[in-house]
Amino acid sequence: MPSSTLTANKRALRAELRRRRRGLSGRTRQAAAASVLRRALRAGLLLRYRRIGFYLSHDGELDLLPLLNQALWLNKHCFLPALPPRFSKRLRFNRIGPSSRHWRHNRFGILEHGSPRPVRAWQLDLLFVPLVGFDAHGNRLGMGGGFYDASLAHLRQRKAWRRPLLVGVGYACQQVERLPDDPWDIRLDAVLSERQFYRFGGTTTDTFHALLAS
Repeated sequence: MPSSTLTANKRALRAELRRRRRGLSGRTRQAAAASVLRRALRAGLLLRYRRIGFYLSHDGELDLLPLLNQALWLNKHCFLPALPPRFSKRLRFNRIGPSSRHWRHNRFGILEHGSPRPVRAWQLDLLFVPLVGFDAHGNRLGMGGGFYDASLAHLRQRKAWRRPLLVGVGYACQQVERLPDDPWDIRLDAVLSERQFYRFGGTTTDTFHALLAS
């Protein structure tokens, strides 16, 4: 498929899925955040990993605050992304705590925490990644900025490199049958939604749907 057609398809799909996500009611969002917390705990994600990257929801993304607060209560090392300077796309991750200060809004209006000692994505053990869409093959559709793909680009070059477990987070309504993918796209290891916890890693589509039933 020509790259121009692929880009147009992604743009149209992104717009549709964002509309779908923003159309969810406040009660549905709140229930989904609580369900994601339960499923993450059931999967043992907060027990197995120590250095964990989260995100603060924006543009209707699924809220991870309940999960983040639980991780802080468990004394995990919790990090939030911070945008790089305009000439770069590699995110930095700043550690936060229950009494963290020095908050600011970035150029997209997303709250960020400042830190003198940020870490890179590869230094995390687990990274929760926001998404606009996902499919049964671990493909992720993001907002189009390319920040996570750029931050994780080393995973395509060095198979033995230390890497975090990549868990996409989104509503079940954001799942599509098959996403168009570019060579620079980074595939997810798992997806966490309010209905299921999906693991990929070489599994078939059939087992994808049965890994953790509701």
